[in-house]
Amino acid sequence: MVKVLLDPSMYHPHLSVAGELHKAAELGYRYLELSPRADFHEWHHYPKVDRHQIAEVTAAMAATGVKIWSFNPVFDWANPDEQERQAQVRNWRRLLQIADALEVPLIATEFSGDPNRPRQSEAQFYRSIEELIPDFEKYGLECTIEAHPYDFVEDNDRAVQIVRGVDRDWLNYEFCFPHAFHLGRGARDVGEMMDYAGERLRHLHVADVFDHTANVGNRYIVNPPGVDARVHQHNEIGNGEIDWDRAFSYLRDRGYDGTVSVCVFGWEEDADAILRRMRERILAELGGE
Repeated sequence: MVKVLLDPSMYHPHLSVAGELHKAAELGYRYLELSPRADFHEWHHYPKVDRHQIAEVTAAMAATGVKIWSFNPVFDWANPDEQERQAQVRNWRRLLQIADALEVPLIATEFSGDPNRPRQSEAQFYRSIEELIPDFEKYGLECTIEAHPYDFVEDNDRAVQIVRGVDRDWLNYEFCFPHAFHLGRGARDVGEMMDYAGERLRHLHVADVFDHTANVGNRYIVNPPGVDARVHQHNEIGNGEIDWDRAFSYLRDRGYDGTVSVCVFGWEEDADAILRRMRERILAELGGE
């Protein structure tokens, strides 16, 4: 039995966080994963939340019965520049205070850093983790980390190894399906990648994506050739090339009972219907709430 979380990214432009909680309830969701937005926690910026917003969100959770189960921040805690890394650790500390105030139990985040300076970024990541361990443990928070395209680590197995290196029960791995063709370089089975994470697999991001490595790399054409960029999408299940029969079969066989976040982006014109169908499909395949 899994917990199905809604990432309300498609509603960020026109709804407040409180409004997104009401929207989640309307769509049938009981849990929210709050992704970056300028008035709350923004990519690489200090969180813009005051006590009045915390009170408003707390009241909205009580009114709707929808709980913010996770924050999905992106702070560049692996930046090779030491001054910038320290600023990002400061951002982290404030976000963890907010999570504690709102009783959010899970932080789902990314490695960040610079893929062109992976060794230096890895060292900075571990330095930041060492500084933040007391904060995570003081608040009793769990954390999962994914390897995002253009992070200092983009390979599934290497990302799992880096998480293992921290060796804390509360810090684990998140598998992101729409990044699967980056994580496995277009040649890895999704079940095989999740299996490598073993007991460290504690969170999933679910959306579909086309394989950018297919057709000798011509599925997407990016100019100039060789530009230092990454491409992917976050589509509804069925609008892509993930082997969902294999994915759901693997998750059922291992008895996965963690959290699952629905993270479809870029289809605002049909958001309500897509997000209802996504929730129904996941519950039909895995059970849960």
